[in-house]
Amino acid sequence: MKLSKIIKLIAFKSLVLVAACFMSCVDVLDIEDITNSDGNGLLVVEAILTDELKNQVVYLSRSDNRSDLERDTTFIPFLTPGLRPRDTVSVEEGAIIKLLDNEGREFAFTESRGGVYNSNEVFALQMGTTYQLDITTRDGNEYISKTMEIQGKAAIENVYTERAVSESGADGVAIFVDSQPIEGVTENYRYDYVETYKVIAPLWSNQEFKLTNYTLCPESEYTLEVVDREVQNRVCYNTIDSNTVIQTSTFNNTTDNIERFMVRFIGKDNFIITHRYSILVKQYVQSLESYTFYETLRKFSSSESLFSQIQPGELLANISRKDGNTEPVLGWFEAVSVAQQRIFFDFEDLFPEEELPDYPFNCQLLSVPERILWCPRGAPEQLRDGCPPGAIEGIVGNFYTYYAGDEPELAPNSTCPGPYVVTTNICGDCRLLGDNVEPEFWIE
Repeated sequence: MKLSKIIKLIAFKSLVLVAACFMSCVDVLDIEDITNSDGNGLLVVEAILTDELKNQVVYLSRSDNRSDLERDTTFIPFLTPGLRPRDTVSVEEGAIIKLLDNEGREFAFTESRGGVYNSNEVFALQMGTTYQLDITTRDGNEYISKTMEIQGKAAIENVYTERAVSESGADGVAIFVDSQPIEGVTENYRYDYVETYKVIAPLWSNQEFKLTNYTLCPESEYTLEVVDREVQNRVCYNTIDSNTVIQTSTFNNTTDNIERFMVRFIGKDNFIITHRYSILVKQYVQSLESYTFYETLRKFSSSESLFSQIQPGELLANISRKDGNTEPVLGWFEAVSVAQQRIFFDFEDLFPEEELPDYPFNCQLLSVPERILWCPRGAPEQLRDGCPPGAIEGIVGNFYTYYAGDEPELAPNSTCPGPYVVTTNICGDCRLLGDNVEPEFWIE
């Protein structure tokens, strides 16, 4: 980045923070204390309402000190990003939410699941109309947002990829966006994305184990068959939302055009681009206040989920109690215009004739006996001799998937007798890394 650009960026951020100090309707919140006067977590509001014709959504939760489950379980390979349990958020249930506009209209919301409130009707926010979010929690406390409106509209002209080298020197693919203003004030932009990628199980078989009539002890009876696979689990698709604040501004530029703004960089060795990858880029035209909020959030939040784990510092909020109580509220109500565009690419498009990224797990074939009896008399000598659990134990424990019959040449390093060659589920069943139903938008 050029020095002049750095100076401009620093000057802009300074201007934004100074301007925030003069916004009398916006509270500055010290979030070292994340409980309210009743000892409960602070109310967290996440409401990004748009000019898209759809059921709008508002998320309510409570702040707490619990660890972020998604981040704390990254060491468990079977809990894959996008599929693992989401963050340990204390959702706020039983609230009454409505959106009010300056023309006297009300749009009611109904809770569809814990803490998620969908508008009862499909509607789109309109330029020139102001909106307020009205919330009554189940404990009877009433909250009202500052009046917000759509600042402007801009169209995404192009989303495209180029082979690039990151600031850290990594080889990979950069995803850029170009944008053109349409109307209104279009200086401040925020981006997020949804990425979907294909997963192919590397040690998949079109046959599988079928275990019936199983009892563990004392007889350990069972019927084991190898049958044709009934469920397609070789090719899957995993979808993950972006989890960082991505913003840019045209402040002090000669135009409000966005050119070659990088919204995503993916390293060449990242397995998500091994087969086929798609990204849906969304662009939001923001107000100065919204830009300031998200910029502050980016500085003070280190959680993978923006609102699930609050870090010490100051955060701007535009929602307050109606009765004048000084209880702070976390989160933000935002009225924005949205533009979006989806692209697809294959690894070969950017890295022709180069080696594909490695599968993220060490996949091996194992020759295993049919069973190792786990009855009270203890593990048999066979297990203590270094053999892995038998096929029956692997099926019951749900960590083996069938690969072949008694073919020792497939597992030459195995010291155990067959009659089966197996692999771990993560290597033979793509459903541990994605959904085996092809998305409706997918294009090969």
